[in-house]
Amino acid sequence: MSAKNAAPPLPAPLRVPVADSHTHLDMQAGTVAEGLAKAASVGVTTVVQVGCDVNGSRWAAEIAAEHNSVHAAVALHPNEAPRIVHGDPDGWSRQGARAGGGDGALDDALGEIERLAALPQVKAVGETGLDHFRTGPDGKAAQERSFRAHIEMAKRHGKALVIHDREAHADVLRVLKEEGAPERTVFHCYSGDAEMAEICASAGYYMSFAGNVTFKNAQNLRDAVAVAPLELLLVETDAPFLTPAPYRGRPNAPYLIPVTVRAMAAVRGIDEDALATALAANTARAFGY
Repeated sequence: MSAKNAAPPLPAPLRVPVADSHTHLDMQAGTVAEGLAKAASVGVTTVVQVGCDVNGSRWAAEIAAEHNSVHAAVALHPNEAPRIVHGDPDGWSRQGARAGGGDGALDDALGEIERLAALPQVKAVGETGLDHFRTGPDGKAAQERSFRAHIEMAKRHGKALVIHDREAHADVLRVLKEEGAPERTVFHCYSGDAEMAEICASAGYYMSFAGNVTFKNAQNLRDAVAVAPLELLLVETDAPFLTPAPYRGRPNAPYLIPVTVRAMAAVRGIDEDALATALAANTARAFGY
């Protein structure tokens, strides 16, 4: 294995344990038990395992039932909804090539997410939202219909809503306003700027920051970390993606959370322990565990 594909080293442990508010254990190397043990060894004692499609959401619910330190979130990812409706001829998603199933297929998939959302170990509906980066104009209607259905589902089951917002800030905020956001709404891998952080803060939305807050070109994220209210901040890996600097491009995993926590503490000019204490309380409050 070349150095650039090698797992980054273990960071110094956090003195105050925190949660990884958004991870994809099913896309990471090694067993779930190994990943959780490695994370716990550096003070990352809780993870939210996030589903992106029907199969991944079922898996998330199963893993959360087996491990006390894992909570599940279930949903159809914004890019999954148009693939269900229109098909996925190039097999970009993990299911391989698929024919389109139309609106009926989307309804069936949403029905299965609804069933999973009722389970006690499922603490959130997500990741759902809008993605204008990967889905073109032809997929927008399916994506928005799916997003609205997930918002309703989160409210019906009293669960948190986890939002994926990629190059779609105005539309995501518009749909949340039109539908009425659930009591607990989390912008996963927050990608806006300080101005949007103030809009989210006034609505009481949680903002979860990933390893990209450490990237050189991500000043907008650091500006947002600086102005967001402390009680609305969360931290996540989105692993195996978005590995924090200096390990960018190498595989990410929950055990790397301390790197991002320290970067966030530096931006805010506060003590690492004080930030970790807030992050742990915020994540428990956001996800209701």
